[in-house]
Amino acid sequence: MLSLKLPRLFSIDQVPQVFHEQGILFGYRHPQSSATACVLSLFQMTNETLNIWTHLLPFWFFVWRFVTALYITDIQNDSYSWPLFVYMGTSCVYPLVSSCAHTFSSMSKNARHICYFLDYGAVNLFSLGSAIAYSAYSLPDVMVCTTFHDYYVPLAVMNTILSTGLSCY
Repeated sequence: MLSLKLPRLFSIDQVPQVFHEQGILFGYRHPQSSATACVLSLFQMTNETLNIWTHLLPFWFFVWRFVTALYITDIQNDSYSWPLFVYMGTSCVYPLVSSCAHTFSSMSKNARHICYFLDYGAVNLFSLGSAIAYSAYSLPDVMVCTTFHDYYVPLAVMNTILSTGLSCY
């Protein structure tokens, strides 16, 4: 029978500075954790437990809502729903990437940086999805067919690229 042992947790003085979180004194995972150890740590109270689960559970909820909406909508013939599905897609991507970043960030120093770069990118992608939905559904009528409206989404794309680049620099 397969039995898996939960990974040992460490205090702040037992892990390198790069892994320190302000106000967190205990519950750190080994800074060279394996992928298996990272996944197993989902089931114990670590310094990342709340970050992981508060993104992982909403991910499944958003996927359920997204699939349900896809099922009841004729997406090929209803172009008015496309911005909604872009928004819903980014609403699924962001919490999934964030929970993965918090789950696997203890594999190494480089993995930590890569994980959080992806996390920042996903947050910015979600902001782009929000901008697309806002442009399609919520922009005040007086602003539709204006120069502002024409440039709103392209500027949101530029903002996404710029803010992702700056946050990862």
